[in-house]
Amino acid sequence: MDRRSVIKNAGIAGVLAAGVAPAVHAQATIRWRLASSFPKSLDTIYGAAEVFSKHIKAMSGGKFEISVHAAGELMPAFGVVDGVGNGTVEACHTVPYYFFGKNEAFAIGAAIPFGMNSRQMTAWMQEGNGRKLMNEFYAKYNLVSFAGGNTGAQMGGWYRKEIKSPADIKGLKFRVGGFAGKVIERMGGVPQNIPGGEIYQALEKGTIDAAEWVGPYDDQKLGFNKVAPFYYYPGWWEGGPEVEFYVNDKAYNALPAEYKAMIEAASLAAHVDMQAKYDARNPTALKQLVAAKTKVLPFPKSVLDASFAASMEVYAELDAKNPDWKKIYGDYRAFLKDQILWFRFNEARFDSYMQSVKL
Repeated sequence: MDRRSVIKNAGIAGVLAAGVAPAVHAQATIRWRLASSFPKSLDTIYGAAEVFSKHIKAMSGGKFEISVHAAGELMPAFGVVDGVGNGTVEACHTVPYYFFGKNEAFAIGAAIPFGMNSRQMTAWMQEGNGRKLMNEFYAKYNLVSFAGGNTGAQMGGWYRKEIKSPADIKGLKFRVGGFAGKVIERMGGVPQNIPGGEIYQALEKGTIDAAEWVGPYDDQKLGFNKVAPFYYYPGWWEGGPEVEFYVNDKAYNALPAEYKAMIEAASLAAHVDMQAKYDARNPTALKQLVAAKTKVLPFPKSVLDASFAASMEVYAELDAKNPDWKKIYGDYRAFLKDQILWFRFNEARFDSYMQSVKL
């Protein structure tokens, strides 16, 4: 079949009947590179970028391809935002709070201590003002953001010693992702921002005293239970961290409308896929860790209370000195208050009851 002849002579109805999609297939072939902040060994969080890439290729009939590169292949794990912003690569897959050193407002795009859970975060981003406010902020760095996954509430990390009170945080050299380090520091700890692929060695050598990553499935794959015996929960700094795809704004704006729509659709597919994998795999991994003699413990209430108070102090200070933070956090906090009200009266009650019965 001569596709050009069909398109010219048959009209749109004939084209559709013939199974030809001219809007996509007439586009020029595009090849992009995506730099990940994660190692290939983590099929959950790294894998979301591959899911994204595969959907883009399938929807475009192979006309739009995005190659995925693990942390360190094209640039360091924490160099990806600069890489996208300056156009070295067209896209990246990362967690916004890694870049709070540029501006604390980055952290709100992922997770902040005692913030939203994963469903609440998705609601704020997709149906609230979250995506609009964050993209207005990201524009300063030549970035456009898209949902890139969520891990769900994370665990509180691995420790060489027990955490019995806030006093045990003092002097603790703790690998903790991004912005939460500001709160740990206020509590007397010594935060360390180390890429996922380097945590095991640091914990094994005693360079750090404790480390958090995500949860049972990833943590077991990384072997943290072999070098630290105490596994605490919950990760109060990451109730529902959103992972993001960042795209260079010039590269994105140069795309035809069809390809822009593909990025939106593929990102949401990857977003759902990541959380589903974590929710499906974490229970088995947790049981295996317990069977291997891991001591799984809740943070004492005194530690949670002290952490909450320190977090609120940090937020008040940022409201006073960072206009970007104040603008975004004000909307975030108002949305969260309504979400907590809803979850308290329905979701939490249902979950609490289900956890009390024997299936």
